[in-house]
Amino acid sequence: MSIPRPVSASIPSAPGTQGAGTAEGPASAVPDGSPASDGSVPGGPVAGSGGAAQGRAEGAAAQARPAKRATAKKAAPAKRTAAAKRSTAKRTTATPAKRAATAAQTASARTLGAVVAAPAPASALALGLGPEEGKQSPGADHGLGELPQGRFLDRERSWLAFNERVLELAEDPTIPLLERAKFLAIFGSNLDEFFMVRVAGLKRRIATGVAQKSASGLQPREVLDLIWRRSRELMARHAATFQQEVLPDLAAEGIELVRWSELVDKDQLRLHALFRQQIFPVLTPLAVDPAHPFPYISGLSLNLAVVVRNPVSGHKHFARVKVPQSLPRFLEASPQRYVPLEDVMGAHLEELFPGMEVLAHHAFRVTRNEDLEVEEDDTENILKALEKELMRRRFGPPVRLEVEESIDPYILDLLIRELNITEAEVFPLPGPLDLTGLFGIADLDRPELKYPKFVAGTARGLTDVESASQPDIFAAMRERDVLLHHPYDSFSTSVQAFLEQAAADPHVLAIKQTLYRTSGDSPIVDALTDAAESGKQVLVLVEIKARFDEQANIKWARKLEEAGCHVVYGLVGLKTHCKLSLVVRQEGDTLRRYSHVGTGNYHPKTARLYEDLGLLTADQQVGADLSDLFNRLSGYSRRESYRRLLTAPRGLRDGLISRINGEIAHHRAGRPAYVKLKVNSVVDEQLIDALYRASQAGVPVDVWVRGICAIRPGVAGLSENVRVRSILGRFLEHSRVFVFGNGGDPEVWFGSADMMHRNLDRRIEALVRVADPAHRTELSGLLDLGMSDETESWHLGSDGSWTRHSQDAEGRPLRHIQDLLIESRRRHRSAAGTR
Repeated sequence: MSIPRPVSASIPSAPGTQGAGTAEGPASAVPDGSPASDGSVPGGPVAGSGGAAQGRAEGAAAQARPAKRATAKKAAPAKRTAAAKRSTAKRTTATPAKRAATAAQTASARTLGAVVAAPAPASALALGLGPEEGKQSPGADHGLGELPQGRFLDRERSWLAFNERVLELAEDPTIPLLERAKFLAIFGSNLDEFFMVRVAGLKRRIATGVAQKSASGLQPREVLDLIWRRSRELMARHAATFQQEVLPDLAAEGIELVRWSELVDKDQLRLHALFRQQIFPVLTPLAVDPAHPFPYISGLSLNLAVVVRNPVSGHKHFARVKVPQSLPRFLEASPQRYVPLEDVMGAHLEELFPGMEVLAHHAFRVTRNEDLEVEEDDTENILKALEKELMRRRFGPPVRLEVEESIDPYILDLLIRELNITEAEVFPLPGPLDLTGLFGIADLDRPELKYPKFVAGTARGLTDVESASQPDIFAAMRERDVLLHHPYDSFSTSVQAFLEQAAADPHVLAIKQTLYRTSGDSPIVDALTDAAESGKQVLVLVEIKARFDEQANIKWARKLEEAGCHVVYGLVGLKTHCKLSLVVRQEGDTLRRYSHVGTGNYHPKTARLYEDLGLLTADQQVGADLSDLFNRLSGYSRRESYRRLLTAPRGLRDGLISRINGEIAHHRAGRPAYVKLKVNSVVDEQLIDALYRASQAGVPVDVWVRGICAIRPGVAGLSENVRVRSILGRFLEHSRVFVFGNGGDPEVWFGSADMMHRNLDRRIEALVRVADPAHRTELSGLLDLGMSDETESWHLGSDGSWTRHSQDAEGRPLRHIQDLLIESRRRHRSAAGTR
């Protein structure tokens, strides 16, 4: 297929920019659930991305760490690369919120001009960006020369650009209204996690003196300043979108979000009663005076700062009242009419401070470092160490203070002083704060204001006709490999049914399973428990360090142990992120292995929101590979080569680079050659350099990425053959697919790994090679559809800017790939039902 290439540009000059380092700081989890990431949520369909990141932020004294931790951190070299100018992706008509933020964004872009200039029509080398001194780039043996500095986009800025794309969905009037409200909530949730992890980690590294220049050439303090500045712009635009666009549109649909003063008397009377019955009993006002030190403010809690005066002495006093998280964020005053919980509390403060004069009250919110540090090498019991660290998490240092714009300067000064933060970390916003509460509004029963309902059907490879009974999974797997594409294919009638049937089947002898995230009432955990209680051998690899799911994972890990499962926690120093399931079944005189390899978590709820791939197969090579890998994870094994798997931390990066280099050889020999990727994030410099060299050799490279992307596409002499697209929508694009032309015999892989250091160096990951030619064609076609100019997407420019393409040249709306896939499944089910 002939793939049109973008017009090339040159790498913007970056005075003083140095070459990339070789390692990164704490890594972003955007979207595994991340709303993150993995995520997010998740925070919702596009969180995520993912998501966010690691790290512990500090005030000066709180930042000290034991010497050995500091030494370990110093071993990590710098990772990010040439920072790119971020321009707002715009639709034809700018929204009021966008116009409100334009001036601030322009000023920010000018400030960054010294690092990211507008691209000029010249080659990379013509710009004076020479090869990195003393560094041999991967693939140099292809005779393509050294690669220029300034070739990587900045990681943190790229993540903020991802969250801006989420915000653009909230700004889009063509998207159903309650979905727009949800995207506002997702944006807020994503940014919360970003500050809790990425910003906190950066602050910690700066404070301990181990932070290094990023691969983009920015110094750590420059990155932090960029984050604060860009976040401030986006948070202002986020608030403006809510106030000026979504809030009036909700009111027009009969859903009113109002402040206390806007309520009619009967609504206020109703809330008076509600306050006394359900709110007052759970409130605890905390005074601040010589006898009462400033209270601890928990992370992400919403609070009221209250100033009262003693009418006898005339003295003013400060108090804090926490807004209870056990109650809804928005209270229903009357049908479809809601008021923020803190407004109701503020109207009743005299009942909390009887005999005192309430002079003022203002809402504020603190974000803290909430990442974890567990020294596994020095810990005999990782489970107990993690539980101890979870107790410490809630006391992490602050990294952000959100306040209402109207806050009294006296109260603001007090908060800054007591929380030990800088003015740069203060974000004044119009109320109400914490718009993650819009998740509750988005869940209202107003189907006409949401995406059309979609119910997944049974995968085509499991049954040809929909029926009330579940298909025989093992019989289907013996007949053929089954490719699953969630959420278009039902998780419950495929992966869940596979494990439930295995648990109930008397011929099944053993089940081996990895679990990274799952739901609290998971049928997967129930199936494994049933299997163990029925006498089957059950091994479960539980990743208890899955970010922000640690406590839940500990809980059901113990439940599995109590049922008789063998529960192990993977390898020291590595997260078990691969998505694998292996069933061993007695069939006559032989044992047969049935396998599932996927890109997503064994989580029935997120399987309805996340786009993921899976392979159900009875192929004995895959079964043998999974047996070997599980033995490595549960016992002692140094096996690093497999038949149909590529695994991290050893083998996966080299395996991908080898295949990319193979495309260069195919291209030079005149054979079909191309690289197509679909991933969550692209950060790893070695893999990016391999893609650059493929592009230099003339190999077309297509990259479909949801979140962070450090590739700079469309640069003359470097990446003119690279195209980068991003797609966000009702489902979180979570699958990872790697397609290589391979001289006319395409090679296709998919699995759990992204092109990030954490996936390739610090996690157990697995990709499986797709053997069925029809499946290879289907997956390659999926990537072509995502990259098509006729599909709605964002396009990445060489300067790091993302531009949304949602209309064709005649102004007609482009089709969204998720809508196309939903329609395809419905047509198939309709056709199958008529046969």
